[in-house]
Amino acid sequence: MGVFERYLSVWIAICISGGVLLGLWQPSVFEALANLEFAHVNIIVAVCIWMMIYPMMVQIDFSSIKDVGKNPKGLVLTVVINWLIKPFTMAGLGWLFFNWLFADLVDPASAQEYIAGMILLGVAPCTAMVFVWSQLTKGDPNYTLVQVSVNDVIMIFAFAPISALLLGVSDIQVPWETLIISVVLYVLLPLIAGIVTRHYLSLKRNAVDSFLAKIKPWSVVGLLATVILLFGFQANTIIEQPQTILLIAIPLILQTYGIFLITYIIANKMQLPHNIAAPACLIGTSNFFELAVAVAISLFGLHSGAALATVVGVLVEVPVMLSLVAILNRSQRNINQS
Repeated sequence: MGVFERYLSVWIAICISGGVLLGLWQPSVFEALANLEFAHVNIIVAVCIWMMIYPMMVQIDFSSIKDVGKNPKGLVLTVVINWLIKPFTMAGLGWLFFNWLFADLVDPASAQEYIAGMILLGVAPCTAMVFVWSQLTKGDPNYTLVQVSVNDVIMIFAFAPISALLLGVSDIQVPWETLIISVVLYVLLPLIAGIVTRHYLSLKRNAVDSFLAKIKPWSVVGLLATVILLFGFQANTIIEQPQTILLIAIPLILQTYGIFLITYIIANKMQLPHNIAAPACLIGTSNFFELAVAVAISLFGLHSGAALATVVGVLVEVPVMLSLVAILNRSQRNINQS
């Protein structure tokens, strides 16, 4: 493990602080960067995510993907957690905290919008960042790709009806352009690039390993740059509404650790190997925040409580996910080794 990976939590903390400070110092610059988007997909963030994903796609041995079907339990676990458990526990926690525990701290209208934002996060399982978490836990890259791809296909058909059910609305307007572009941008195109690159390099002896050694550090660089951008975009919100952010963050953090614990226990009961169990645990706990933010803005408006809740989901995800990566790496002996 290189110096970046070994001290990743330190770099993340520095980037979080640096992003907030830069956002306060140069708000116009970050506002301009935030406006560089197409179909609610930020171009700069997309480039950073590509930097994270591309090295992992090159690492995938595409000829081995067919073997994933020999061990379908990991896929079953991912689907059950993401679509039969996670959306409903997220909605339940939202209702519990904002309709009861925090009822005296927020007005009823804002409370309902916060709940809506949480629901949108819960119905959008991770598409891009999970490749980073999988790599950090030494997850099987082939299996992770299939897990993400299956979730993307289900999301196209299930996101709208589950969101509509939990939000209590009859006509939810999903920005399909955002959903399709995001899946193509963060999964399909990097996948094609990885296939082409690996095929070309395989024609030369030891070229794949040499190339991966050179580009792997860029995954971490992309992650750090993404953190700086996200926290820079939301610097003013973090400073101006710290209490509200804290109130929203509490149930989101409980949801993340709760879903992780459920998945981890089931993975142990199913005797899944670590390199399959770890990505399964992380896919269920992380969110497709680009889609959640876009839908919240589309449904409730840019300055709504729902949009703020999805943004808080972005802010808490990276530090929390890093803690889960650390837990998985330290407890490998508790999950059967492959």
